[in-house]
Amino acid sequence: MSETTVHPAGLDLTPAEMAPFIQHTKIDPDATRDEMVAHAREAVTHGFNAAMVSASWLPLVVAELKGTGVEVASALDFPTVGVMTSAGKAAEAAEIARLGADQLDMGVQVGWLKSGRYDEFREDIAGVVRACGLPVKVMLELPLLTDAEKEAAVELAMEAGASYLKNASSGQIETANPASVRYLVDRAREGVRVKASGSIKSYRQGLELLRAGASLLGTSAGLAIITDSGDASTASY
Repeated sequence: MSETTVHPAGLDLTPAEMAPFIQHTKIDPDATRDEMVAHAREAVTHGFNAAMVSASWLPLVVAELKGTGVEVASALDFPTVGVMTSAGKAAEAAEIARLGADQLDMGVQVGWLKSGRYDEFREDIAGVVRACGLPVKVMLELPLLTDAEKEAAVELAMEAGASYLKNASSGQIETANPASVRYLVDRAREGVRVKASGSIKSYRQGLELLRAGASLLGTSAGLAIITDSGDASTASY
């Protein structure tokens, strides 16, 4: 499925019809080769937007998904964000693109933003955008920011060339919610979209996020969502 999938506002989707909006995510540190192959094949079987995997598994997953129409996404400076140097991020971004990823999610330097180092915050993102040449989704970690910092983060990310704004990197930071999605949608420039991320576990939750304006959902609970079997006890990052 194309990364440019757009959700028509207010459209009612069945659980199975939600698959093209889901980035099927598996980043478990103990995932095995067989599990990653199975993950990629699930993305094809169910028509997910993309398989989101750690960069170390890209060669395997890219080969598995070649010619299927399902894209491959990866991430850097994640799951703990803001720990890599800008040069390291750019180098990893270039390698991720070389290995065949179609999309890239990235963590940001929250501490730099909160220190008023706006130019460096922007350039950290811009360096990744330039290095990879892929659509870049920027994890803004909204709950960690003040109102003024949120406004600055959104503008700086877009100035840096972000293709997508994300509310958070995972459920450890925020459970994806319509309010955060609407906040980003209301501020996104033309051509910039929103990806919701963080403990998305159920069909109903996913539908609410799409109705709020999200174009993509990042979740490890894709199978539970499209079968409408997810609930509060469902594991999801």
